[in-house]
Parts: sequence; structure tokens; C-alpha cells
Amino acid sequence: MALTLVRVMCLGAVLAVSGAAYTLPTPDGGKSSLIQECPIFFASTKRCDPIAPKSFLPANVARTNGDEGSHSPDLNVLASVLEAIHVMQTEYFAPWLGTWPEAIDWTAAVMGTHVSGAVRSISEALVHLDSDKESLVDWKLKSNLVDQYFTQVTASYFGQDAFAIRNEAYDDILWVVLGWLESIQLVNAHNDLYFKSNIQDGVVTPEAGSFQGISDFFLNQPYHGNLWVPAFAHRARIFWDLASYGWDTKLCGGGMVWNPRLLPYKNAITNELYIAASISMYLYFPGDENPSPFSGAENPNDPAHPRTGPRDAKYLKAAVEGYKWLVDSNMTDEKGLYVDGFHISGYLDSGNNNTKCDQRNNMVLSYNQGVLLTGLRGLWEATGASSFLSDGHKLIQNVIKASGYDLKSDTLMDDISSLHPSRLPRWHGLGRAGIMEDPCDASGTCSQDGQTFKGIFFHHLTAFCAPLAAPTPGPEPEPDTHVDMRAFAAAAESHAEACSAYSGWLKHNARAALRTRDSGGKFGQWWTAGLLAEHWAGPWPTMADDGVPHDIGTDYRNYGVPNDTTWRADGRSPKGHRPVFLDPDRDQNQAQKPLTADGAEKEKGKRQMADEARARDPNTRGRGRTVETQGGGLALLRAYWKIAHAP
Repeated sequence: MALTLVRVMCLGAVLAVSGAAYTLPTPDGGKSSLIQECPIFFASTKRCDPIAPKSFLPANVARTNGDEGSHSPDLNVLASVLEAIHVMQTEYFAPWLGTWPEAIDWTAAVMGTHVSGAVRSISEALVHLDSDKESLVDWKLKSNLVDQYFTQVTASYFGQDAFAIRNEAYDDILWVVLGWLESIQLVNAHNDLYFKSNIQDGVVTPEAGSFQGISDFFLNQPYHGNLWVPAFAHRARIFWDLASYGWDTKLCGGGMVWNPRLLPYKNAITNELYIAASISMYLYFPGDENPSPFSGAENPNDPAHPRTGPRDAKYLKAAVEGYKWLVDSNMTDEKGLYVDGFHISGYLDSGNNNTKCDQRNNMVLSYNQGVLLTGLRGLWEATGASSFLSDGHKLIQNVIKASGYDLKSDTLMDDISSLHPSRLPRWHGLGRAGIMEDPCDASGTCSQDGQTFKGIFFHHLTAFCAPLAAPTPGPEPEPDTHVDMRAFAAAAESHAEACSAYSGWLKHNARAALRTRDSGGKFGQWWTAGLLAEHWAGPWPTMADDGVPHDIGTDYRNYGVPNDTTWRADGRSPKGHRPVFLDPDRDQNQAQKPLTADGAEKEKGKRQMADEARARDPNTRGRGRTVETQGGGLALLRAYWKIAHAP
């Protein structure tokens, strides 16, 4: 079957951003608009020869880890992943509530995503624990571990305040979509690894008194998690439908609006989430037969929601349109990093007809560099266009450089061995001394939002760097996808080579983060402290002396949405995006939950003890250690395991 017209048009829209010029015929024999790349995946008739990528690494960066796949898994890293998720779920998750009580709606959705992703990686790793003649761990114990965390994921479905999130900003809504699609991927992976039936059609019905029939019945049972896939898929579909109302073509030529209760602001994160969620719906959404009435922001002119199946072209079209708009939006800075977003200047002026995004907020945050990686990997999976992989690797390499790490030498850009014990290493744009930092980290002033950001980056880095696999025949209407195996093999090798080159940076960050854990195994927010704390002298840095240029943009995520006419028309503060105060006695009604060192400082008599702890441990400042900082540590360790160590 030839490529559908929608798919051809989508490729034409996006692939014009880079590559060598080719044209791709439409199914009716005509030609689409100029497409500047020949995809590696094609329909039953091959019409062009894709150019195999030589490398996704810069010319001066050589592979340092030997042949791909030659490393043996370091089970100590996997043990650290297991410990991180254990602490997260025993210390922060409340099974009877089905949530992490100190999280807010969107950070809880992200925590659920981290748990599902980590459990999927644990499931994939279980087979390697049986490499010895004597199994290292009994199967029933390993199965129990996966089931323990999966039941918590299921509980979080009911603990999630779905009705409240429906009325929040569009980015909040889209985190929900990604979270439940991640849970579906967990179920699919675990089922395929351990519960795949060898009977392709029909249901096993054992004959009475037949031992073999009973055996076949048990051997061909699917994983019980499949029972929950329809519910997960239904929520993902509903929330994608809700979020799609944020796509706006009246201003800036397209793009997602962040928050409908503020003046128009088109930011990187909402658009990256829209791209990632849309392509993930295209790839992983199994369909939804549930005609639930809770289907979104109903328009009286819209027909009833039809039942939907997998691989719906509308999701691919949305992802492609979203990425084309983002690429054309001028939302990257001179370091190749995504800044926060755009306002429309003079929007409130009655005589101003400006509709362009021309007032840029240059704040750079780690999560704005991460979510797009899932979108780019998904676009590759859907199209076979290697330029999406190239774009993703360039972004990762820009992030690594902006942390102060040199891929060429596989070490730090700056020599910190002779650094004065009261001096911070140089800020490079998104970190220092090779460690990723957000601008709020060193001063200990991160909000609940800010404490979540780095974990988001590493979760999506893990998704992007998964080994490439050739597509298998899919459902109608596109079952006949073929692959240019020569070009695919070259792309897979180059991708593995590039991701392997990131191992040194991941190891450096993981080691630093592990050193920020307290005696209970809880991760701190400022990972650079893991490098500095042992030899530090004097007071810990503040915003006045942390070396971060805080005036380059508006950090509304950490310090609140300004009450001015750039952001607001009526001066009201939207739920979920108010400033987070560090003193728990000042404002108990704010949307972000105010925490300090460990939550126990509500008792006045413990303040002196907490002050002494802050003097020794910079990660007890501000909100201290939280479920969000634990999620960040878990996501980092998972990335390190999957990219640098997992077979």
C-alpha cells in the first residue's frame, strides 16, 4: 500500500527544514511539495534512495566506548535504580490515596511517568539477572517487584485529580497524556517479554481432564496489566482532545497557547509537549472504544466523539505541524538551546494589530531541552527520516556543552581541581563543571516546578537513545511499510555510536547526584554540590553570587508569573503557577506546596537544628529534598543504566 496522502503532506511540511532535496510522489502519481529528504521507510514501491547518515556526532568527537553492545552490564547501576525507586515509592507515595501527597497535579503526573519508565527498564533488565547457572533472584520475587510498582501506577490512575487538571493550563493537561502512554508502553513491554502467547489466534480452551490443555491455558495467559490499558488509553485520548484546543493559528502563525487564563504566551514546553504527545498517540495509543461523556471541552457544533483506532493520521499530522512551527519560531538561543517562549507585543493596545510572536523570554530551563527528544524520536519512528535523529542529537550535544562538559575530550571544560573552596565553577548556560543545573539550583530557590525539570530531561533522553528497531508491519491503513536496510543499518549504528558517546557525561552527573543523597537515600536538587560539598568553605551561594545571569529572562516557573500587562489582563494569579514561598508559615493556601528542609520545620523548636543542617548540606535549603528531587535522581540513574550499561 502506498503512503497515505496525509503522510506525504506531513513529510513535505516538516522535512523542508534540512537535508538534501528530493521529491516524493503522492499515491495518485503526482508529486507532493518539495521534500528535502528521502526517508528510510517507504511504501511497497521504492521511489528514491535515502542517504545513509555517516555520523550523528561532530567530526572531532570519536567514539570512546568501543564497539556498540560490547559493554557488560554494571548491575551496581541497576541496583542504584532499584534503590531510587524504592525510596521514592516508600517515602513519598501513599497507596491508599493513589498519589504522592506532597506533589501537585502536574508534578504527580510526571512522577507517575518516571515510575512507569523505570519499571519498564527493570522489566527489560530482569532477564539479565538469570545469566548465572543459579538464578541470582527467584522469578517470583522479580515478578512481585514489577507487580508491586504496577499496582501503584494503577492506584495513581484513581488518585489523579482528572477533573481539576482539565481546568488547568495546556501543559498540565499534556503531562497526563504522556504519563498514561508511558504506562501502556510498560504493559506492552512486560507482556511481550514474559507473557507472549504462542497461540496466535483464538482463546485456549482446555479439554476436561487434559493436563496438557490446562498447561496451555496457564502458559498463554496475557499479563494482567492489559486489563488496564483501555482505561489508560481513554484518559490519554480525552486529555489529548482537551489539549488540542490550545492550538491557535490566529497568533504567531500557529503554535500552542500555554495558559488560556493569561495573555497569549506561546512557550517551548507546551509546544514540545504537544509534539511529543501527538506522535506518541500516533505510535502507542491502541484505540478507544469508550464513548465516555467526559470527553473534553465540548463544542456544541462538534459531533459526538467517534470511536478511534490505532495509528490515527490526525496525531501524526498534529506532531508534524507542531514541529514545523517550533523550528520556524526562532525559539533557540546562540547556544542552540530552547528559550522559554514568546509574547505578542502591544497585545492589549486597542490600536495595535500585531499578531507576531516578537517579545521573547530568554530564560533557559532544562526541561525545555528534553521533552522534544521524545517527539523527535517518535517522528523518526513514524517517517524513517533520519533528520529527526540528527536534530535530537544536536540538541543533546548543545545541552552537554552548556553544562561545561567537552564531548571531544570526554571530560570537563574547566579545571576545577585548583578552584578556591568558596568559589563556584563557571556557569556555561545550563550547568557548570559538567553537571546539569537549572538557574535556581545553586541558590536553593527552586519551586516545586523547578525541582521537577532535570528529571524530565533525562526521562526523554532515555526515550530518544533507545536502540533503533526496524518497523514491523502495522495495522491498517498502513501495513506495508518497507525499510531500506542499508540506510537503516547505517542510521542504527550512528545513533548507537552517538548515544554511547554521552555515557561519560551521564556517569559524571550520576556520580555527583548520588553524593547528594542523605542517610535515607533521598536525592538533593543541586547535583553540583556532590562535587563541591566535601571541600566547600564559607556560606553556600545565593542568587546574588551564584554566577547565573538571572536577568536574561523571566523565570515565572520558579518565582511566579509577574503581575504586569505583559502577562496578565486582570491581575489575577492562575492556579498552579504562583510563586512558591520558602517559609511554610507565610502562605498555606498557595497551589505549590511550601516545604523547607524536610517538612518537619512547622515545629518552631526545630528551626535551629535545620539552620545547622543547611550550613552543612546545601540541599536542605529552600524546599529541600522532595518527591520531585527523588524523581529527578531516578530518571538520571535510569538514563545512565539504559544508555551506558544495559545490554
